[in-house]
Amino acid sequence: MCDRKATNLNNVNSKNIFTIECKDLVLREFQVEDLDAIYNITLQSEIKEFLPDWIAPKEKRREWLTKYEIKENKEFLDAVPNIPNIKGHALRLGIILKETNEFIGWIVSGLKDELPPPNREIGYAISKDHTCKGYGTQAAQGLIKYLFENTNTDVLNATALTYNTPSNKVIEKCGFRLMGTIEIEGHDFYYYKLSKSQWIDENKES
Repeated sequence: MCDRKATNLNNVNSKNIFTIECKDLVLREFQVEDLDAIYNITLQSEIKEFLPDWIAPKEKRREWLTKYEIKENKEFLDAVPNIPNIKGHALRLGIILKETNEFIGWIVSGLKDELPPPNREIGYAISKDHTCKGYGTQAAQGLIKYLFENTNTDVLNATALTYNTPSNKVIEKCGFRLMGTIEIEGHDFYYYKLSKSQWIDENKES
């Protein structure tokens, strides 16, 4: 179960920030102070393999964070509930472990150009030090719940490389239905969809 609220976290100088609270995690909008954690996770071999678009020198990563990602988060949240289907409206949330207040990854909702519309996708990354603990599923379920309950999003997409078994399992646990395979930049991905009506039906008793 995850809930949206504004809260204060002691590693972001007690600023009011957007969060989604989950059982073991807090999902919260990116902050400038997250730079080192984000950069260090992008150096991990698994991120290099599965999310190469996140790889950049530290100063370029700083530029992306301060000039684009934080700004786009604000634009996304200011537009709620009517999120327009334009590329700049992406939501990027850090995944924070409640027990230690550690930044252990991120979860994102944005438009996937390679998919047919409506092409809003969710994707995530978890540090190798915190995999296989259910955190990816928990974070994805929290963001899905927020988007379907608080925005005009009616359909969500997800993709994962066909051989990325852990990510495919997370997607399936979240109720996405496999639509087939799609080739993106020369690689084969499984392509999934989840509709709001389907999600409501599957969570009636939750």
